[in-house]
Amino acid sequence: KIVMAAQMTDAHRRFLQVLMSHGIMEASEARTLHRRCCEIHKVYYAHDKLEDFISTINSHLQPLYMQIRKGKSESDGRAHYALVNLVETEITKMASDYAENELELFRKAMDLIILSENGFASSTDILNLADQLKTKKMKKKEAEQVLKVFVEDKWLSERNGEYTLHTRCIIEMEQYILNNYHDVARKCNICHSLALQSQVCESCGIVIHLPCVRKYFRAQTEPRCPQCNDAWPWDIP
Repeated sequence: KIVMAAQMTDAHRRFLQVLMSHGIMEASEARTLHRRCCEIHKVYYAHDKLEDFISTINSHLQPLYMQIRKGKSESDGRAHYALVNLVETEITKMASDYAENELELFRKAMDLIILSENGFASSTDILNLADQLKTKKMKKKEAEQVLKVFVEDKWLSERNGEYTLHTRCIIEMEQYILNNYHDVARKCNICHSLALQSQVCESCGIVIHLPCVRKYFRAQTEPRCPQCNDAWPWDIP
């Protein structure tokens, strides 16, 4: 039985264009954009129909191996939407935008971030790798510039000299990270998306995102692990 995809309208096309130009968008911005696109093109609008609106776009993107995906920010737990290329969910799709040694630096930064305790890597540690690149060594000044570009392009986020993966990067590369770092990369027990900035249950080993920890344990006076029911050993952020 073939289910016909709902019709793409100019409102859908405008929404997609704007999202493409941004790369990633917070859910509140996406809701506002949804309303604006429907108003401009005089298309039926319902405030609670954003997911349906996006799934119509996705059904038309399917043959192009593209998809609008929803993910959440690890720092504040807010939902975001990003346009994802399903064919190359790895670093290879960044290849058209960056030189080989820049990609190698990104891979090394990614290693440091994912293998760290808290999902962050210091700029010092990343910059120290610049002159160890196999493709072509980089001066520290150059490497600083490249990191800045990765932040501008929303692959990395920086806070007080500490780098982590941007929400866009996590949404786009989640599968790649889970496949390539399967010993360390884990999904959050609450929201089931990749969790780098997280807390781990000392008894059963499940991980929970910091925003999910905040939300899940908010009302509990004696926080217990949702999996094994042992006392949760960490401070609730």
